[in-house]
Amino acid sequence: MYVRKEEPEGSDKIMTSVVVVGTQWGDEGKGKITDFLSANAEVIARYQGGDNAGHTIVIDGKKFKLHLIPSGIFFPEKISVIGNGMVVNPKSLVKELSYLHEEGVTTDNLRISDRAHVILPYHIELDRLQEEAKGDNKIGTTIKGIGPAYMDKAARVGIRIADLLDKDIFRERLERNLAEKNRLFEKLYDSKAISFDDIFEEYYEYGQQIKKYVTDTSVILNDALDNGKRVLFEGAQGVMLDIDQGTYPFVTSSNPVAG
Repeated sequence: MYVRKEEPEGSDKIMTSVVVVGTQWGDEGKGKITDFLSANAEVIARYQGGDNAGHTIVIDGKKFKLHLIPSGIFFPEKISVIGNGMVVNPKSLVKELSYLHEEGVTTDNLRISDRAHVILPYHIELDRLQEEAKGDNKIGTTIKGIGPAYMDKAARVGIRIADLLDKDIFRERLERNLAEKNRLFEKLYDSKAISFDDIFEEYYEYGQQIKKYVTDTSVILNDALDNGKRVLFEGAQGVMLDIDQGTYPFVTSSNPVAG
C-alpha cells in the first residue's frame, strides 16, 4: 500500500510514505518485503502491536527473527522507530537488543516512543487467566499480554515508557495498577497475587537500559515527512486480525490497518 502526501499546489516537494500491511491473518511474508523496501527508505517505523509479531530477515544468508524492533535496524544509516501505537514488553526488548548486539548488529539507530505503553507481568498473567476462563471459546491469544496492555491504555491507567524511566512515577503507578489487578486475580480468578517487589526493581532497570533510545518519535516522523524523506511503516499481523476490520472477536487488540 502506498500513501502519497503532497505539498500544496506550487511546491516541488513530494513526500512519500510506504505502508506494509498483511492482507490475511499474518505470516504473509511482510518481513521479506519490508527488508526489500527498507533499502529505499530513510526511516522505518513500527506503529502497532508488540512482541506478538515475528518478522524474519535474511542478511547475507544469516536468518534473524525480530519481534519488536523494526526491520530497518540492519541499516545503521537509517532510523528505526518503535512508535507510540505499540505496546512494549521491556524484558523482551532488552533480550532482543542483546541478541542483536551478540550478532554484531548496532542498535544506535533505534528510537523508542516515550508514549508507547508498557507490558508488565500482570498483563501477561491476566491474558492467561482470561483465556483459560473462556474454556472452549478461547480466541487463541499469544499470552503475551498484548490485549490487557491495550485495555489499560484505553482505560487511561496504562504505564508508558516515559513513566518507566521515572522511578517515583513508576512506583506510584505500578502500586495503583497492581492493587487493582491483584483484586482481580484473587477475587475473580482465584489466583495468586503478584508481588510489587518482584516487578519494580527489575522493570525499572530495564527502563534504564533502554533510556538512551527513548524520545518523542512523532517529532522524528513529522520532520522526516516535512523534509521529503521516505518513511516506511512496518505493520504486524494482518487485515483479518485487525480489531475493527478483522474476524472479530478472533483478532488482535490493535489496528494493523486503518481504524
